[in-house]
Amino acid sequence: MKKVLITGAAGFLGSHLCDRFIHDGYHVIGMDNLITGDLKNIEHLFKLPQFEFYNHDVTKFVHVPGELDYILHFASPASPIDYLKIPIQTLKVGSLGTHNLLGLAKEKKARIIIASTSEVYGDPLVHPQTEDYYGNVNTIGPRGVYDEAKRFQESITMAYNSYHNVETRIVRIFNTYGPRMRLNDGRVVPAFIGQALRGEDLTVFGDGSQTRSFCYVDDLVEGIYRLLFSDYVYPVNIGNPSEITIAEFAEEIIKLTGTDQKVIYKPLPVNDPLQRQPDITKAKEVLDWKPIIGRAEGMKRTLEYFKSLSEEELYKSEHKDFSSYS
Repeated sequence: MKKVLITGAAGFLGSHLCDRFIHDGYHVIGMDNLITGDLKNIEHLFKLPQFEFYNHDVTKFVHVPGELDYILHFASPASPIDYLKIPIQTLKVGSLGTHNLLGLAKEKKARIIIASTSEVYGDPLVHPQTEDYYGNVNTIGPRGVYDEAKRFQESITMAYNSYHNVETRIVRIFNTYGPRMRLNDGRVVPAFIGQALRGEDLTVFGDGSQTRSFCYVDDLVEGIYRLLFSDYVYPVNIGNPSEITIAEFAEEIIKLTGTDQKVIYKPLPVNDPLQRQPDITKAKEVLDWKPIIGRAEGMKRTLEYFKSLSEEELYKSEHKDFSSYS
């Protein structure tokens, strides 16, 4: 039984990746310091002999006994609320954490895939975004701690590939949604659905003309899986190119939930990207991958998940104590 380490295992994407590799017969080691992750996302795996969990911060030295075949590095705050509250930890998990895991991959002769993001493109001047676009990023802006952590992550990964001959892969993830997203983490899908279910007006930042392209989590996991087992070492965009304005999306959510809230507008945050759409030509050519779950079906599944939450979960706010993380 091959062994895989998944960091950020208790998070939204990490937990779905744990499920996929368990399903496909791997021994999975989940690792998470639970700074933004939640054990309830993986508690269904604890009874399985082929799953083990380490509560560990990857910015510290990472040790895994025995052989290790694959590493999936998905540990990182991923929402603006999180990385604006813990900017230093965000930078450290992208730099020190990635360095530690690349070192582990070198030691174990394991293949490693690094979770990068469309945020490396910043507020793009090229649309849609292709992998050879270098981006338009404000290094000292409020989003810079996340954007630059991911850009450094890509650079050190390629350095380990060329200098140490470590087998590396890089996935650039565009907006993804689905069950297990944190309801109040600041990202647009859970924010809109949560507001609708609570009977609140939907908040749109800016004039609503900015665009996003939403990919359902099952499609994303399939793309990551194919990239890991491919021979391609350069970054690959994985996302759904179906683009929609935020204002249009707010109206879709109101229609989907059957509510009658208004849409209210607030100032656009600094450096918030005005356009976001992946060019997935590379993924089609190299991985024979494209998303198959449309937004209507994906949102329906996601809404059912959020409707299953308790009233306490629906109304609780994201006020975690981050004071011990620096």
